[in-house]
Amino acid sequence: MANTYFQFKEFIVHQEHASMKVCTDACFFGAWAIHHEALQKASSVLDIGTGTGLLSLMIAQKNTLGTITAVEIEPNAANQALSNFALSPWKERLSVVNASIQDFASANSARFDCIISNPPFFESDLPSPNDQKNVAAHSAALPWETFAQVVSTLLMNNGCFYVIIPSIRAYTMQKLMETNGLQLIEETTVFNKEKQLPFRSFLQFKKATEKLASIERNKLYIKGPSNEYTDEFKSLLKAYYLQF
Repeated sequence: MANTYFQFKEFIVHQEHASMKVCTDACFFGAWAIHHEALQKASSVLDIGTGTGLLSLMIAQKNTLGTITAVEIEPNAANQALSNFALSPWKERLSVVNASIQDFASANSARFDCIISNPPFFESDLPSPNDQKNVAAHSAALPWETFAQVVSTLLMNNGCFYVIIPSIRAYTMQKLMETNGLQLIEETTVFNKEKQLPFRSFLQFKKATEKLASIERNKLYIKGPSNEYTDEFKSLLKAYYLQF
């Protein structure tokens, strides 16, 4: 029987009540995002669709002063995140709001230095028979157009937004964010191994009033030719994974 929790070096993520479990690409994304100085030094961070609270916890470990607000629409997942936050060393700086991000944006005037999200991104794929998993993984409850509008509303001027999506939809996300005043400043394409197609893109946007310079584009690989973790993967995750 699989563990109902995932143990990191400085925190634990229980996940028995959350439909979307801890996964490698989400951990990789969190480590990549917090590697950026803007997120490390942000005074206020918003985590949209926090699930178990994984990304918020990863950020709290490296950003030692900022407050992190995690919004989650699914009640069981929100309660799971709340419990995980309470067990962490940073519980005073972490909070959970059980609401849709649309309702949260309507009810709050707060603006955030940085926003991060592992959003529902299966727009037209075959839904799961599990309703909770559909809410977490499929974008019917949060269409991308609405998502882009809400991020723009909640992000401060010159603030940064970090998101993970399937690589084949990176251009779509870029254009939607541009329509809402956010410029792509970095795209990191993620491959499981060399000679395989990319499967995820990590995107960083900035809400800037002036046109920014060229986009930084990078590639990251999870596994090497002998199926071992790459040095770049281990370097980013060594602060979190017990085996590194």
